[in-house]
Amino acid sequence: MTKRFLAAAAFVLLSSTVSATDIGATFETACPFGDCAAGISLSYLGEFVIPTGHMENGVEFGGISGLDFDSATGHYLAISDDRSERGPARFYELNVDVEVSGLKGVSVVKQVTLKDKNGAPFAARTVDPESIRLGKDGIYWGSEGDGKALLAPFVRVASPDGAFVREFKLPEGFAPTADKSTGIRDNLAFEDLAVAPSGDVFVGVEAALYQDGPNPSLTSGSLSRIVGYDGATGEPKAEYVYPVSPIPQAATKADGGNDNGMSEMLALDDHRLLAVERSYAQGFGNSIKIMMMDLTDATDVSAIASLAKNDQRVVPARKSQVLDLRAIGLVPDNIEAMSLGKAKDGTDVLILGSDNNFSTSQKTQFYAFKILRRPQQ
Repeated sequence: MTKRFLAAAAFVLLSSTVSATDIGATFETACPFGDCAAGISLSYLGEFVIPTGHMENGVEFGGISGLDFDSATGHYLAISDDRSERGPARFYELNVDVEVSGLKGVSVVKQVTLKDKNGAPFAARTVDPESIRLGKDGIYWGSEGDGKALLAPFVRVASPDGAFVREFKLPEGFAPTADKSTGIRDNLAFEDLAVAPSGDVFVGVEAALYQDGPNPSLTSGSLSRIVGYDGATGEPKAEYVYPVSPIPQAATKADGGNDNGMSEMLALDDHRLLAVERSYAQGFGNSIKIMMMDLTDATDVSAIASLAKNDQRVVPARKSQVLDLRAIGLVPDNIEAMSLGKAKDGTDVLILGSDNNFSTSQKTQFYAFKILRRPQQ
């Protein structure tokens, strides 16, 4: 069923979709990886959809690949992964109308163009924005790069008007190579960005670097690296291994493809993070699982050139499943954005958003959950 509502004059009219999951349904993971202090409990607040093709200021809205809450405004920042093809690379300020009774709507407040180091909008296909967070000195955002064009991924800091401020240092082994011996795989690079309360920044690749092993398959997972940065200096401090799970669903379409990868991270504290594992199988659709990871005892692998050719003992980040969206009755699209935030009544919420790939067969989808319990320090 589809409902419509009249937004305030400053906002747009968008559509809302009722999910099969009842509003108020509660889901709890009491003791992730045996740690009851890390318990988390969520209550479902609903779904809201912006159809593909919606226009903002003459530019198509979509490609939402990162989301973060701005406590100063009560709004959310959302980055589009448009590679400056439909419009200039950009992020949006969104009003998410959510309260304890449910998710009522999502509307665009403003659109901001990201600038390159020369102060100009990015030229077409010179950037692939995938993630966004608010940091202590600006807006932190990541570009996935382009493995085919040998464009390196990056994390930069922008001012509120999108201007370049500074760039984080790319560690050795991440830059793409023509012979694919090392570096990022195309379209499987910097998808994930998290900022811890300490100011440290975590950046993750969707699946293994070439030198670290294969992509996920139906029978085996993949070793993604997470880079831990000093947020103040932009210098790498450590690297950790996140074990991406095997692909959970085979394609149901003949000769169809499938995949799995880590599409977003979110810091709960200085060592525990939520991660989205997003998979797709042709003929079936997307499977979305939210995992909790703990970096406390994980090995720093920054000095290990290749995880596939390594004889040292490596302890990966511990992980435990928090939520499987399909298992609770939802039909998720391509979820790539995740943020903690506040509802209009001050309730703590978790918001998820999808990248519609600007495809008419997909949609920009938002889910909201009330946070009933979160990990304790």
